[in-house]
Amino acid sequence: MKFIDEATIKIYAGDGGNGVATFRREKYEPLGGPSGGDGGRGGSIYIEADRNINTLVDYRYSRVFRAQRGENGRSAECYGAKGEEMLLRVPVGTVISDKASGQMLVDLSEHGQRAQMAAGGKGGLGNVHFKSSLNRAPRQCTKGDPGEEIELYLELKVLADVGLLGMPNAGKSTYIRSVSAAKPKVADYPFTTLHPNLGVVRVDTERSFVIADIPGIIEGAAEGAGLGHQFLRHLQRTSLLLHLVDIAPFDEAVDPVHEAKAIVEELKKYDLALYEKPRWLVLNKIDMLPDSVPVVKKFVKDYGWKAPVFAISAISGLGCKELTYAIMAHIEESKRLALEAEAANSAFKESGLINESVASKAVEIKDL
Repeated sequence: MKFIDEATIKIYAGDGGNGVATFRREKYEPLGGPSGGDGGRGGSIYIEADRNINTLVDYRYSRVFRAQRGENGRSAECYGAKGEEMLLRVPVGTVISDKASGQMLVDLSEHGQRAQMAAGGKGGLGNVHFKSSLNRAPRQCTKGDPGEEIELYLELKVLADVGLLGMPNAGKSTYIRSVSAAKPKVADYPFTTLHPNLGVVRVDTERSFVIADIPGIIEGAAEGAGLGHQFLRHLQRTSLLLHLVDIAPFDEAVDPVHEAKAIVEELKKYDLALYEKPRWLVLNKIDMLPDSVPVVKKFVKDYGWKAPVFAISAISGLGCKELTYAIMAHIEESKRLALEAEAANSAFKESGLINESVASKAVEIKDL
């Protein structure tokens, strides 16, 4: 299936049915009075996150969706049937925005999460609502309200704990194949990865994390070089970035330090928040060096790197296990700190409510 991570659709909720003006015509009821029923409400349109869907391809070619209109009212005070609701399913991690204003409307980050995108129109009123002591035979009725319509921009941001960053052929796909069951394409030419790949890395039976591999970023991506920035959005939800660098390039003219700095500069141009995420340096292909230790030390010194650094061989698995355990420990620690911060924030809010209550009572006593 083709990987599509963005789409624009237009949705139309159903119009409300019209109210009607009718009168009772039963035998022996010559003055039966008004009996027109209301129109039914139009169908609303909802969007729901579904973990069984991985791409927005269904919305690349089908771009217009219309919910059912409400039925018109009927005689004998019968209301029209409500229009059937429409449910659109999207992958978990889809962000939905108003195309016109660019405002984000909802972030569907959990399976089963549902949001109403367009409300159906209210049904019109039948003439039964307009009867009175002065108007015993009203012929007024109202039309149904039109349903809401909106053009939406759907953007998929994959849900992963760890994101891989690096130049083409840095070994990202080989690494994700080495540590997970994912099988992205691997070849000896650039841009073999054309769309994001997800892999689940299992440390043991109860501990695992998700890693995302995106197409390689090259210098000048901000100006459209290579595949540009179109896939960097998939790293925005990650809690840790692994910057893979080819420490042993075949072309001697290639400077790994320059390439590493170029990638980080492109990251900074794209999104400052993404640039400020925790980032580890992973020097790959050490199996290509007779003695990797001095090369690694020289790279770290020339780069001026102060954060964690790992030297691995993705193809042979050398150093991958240690890196995997370090990542798992980092993720668990990050989650623990996040839970503590959330608990502290909740306690602070509760304390604030108590203080407000005490203060209000003090004011009441003072007023007395």
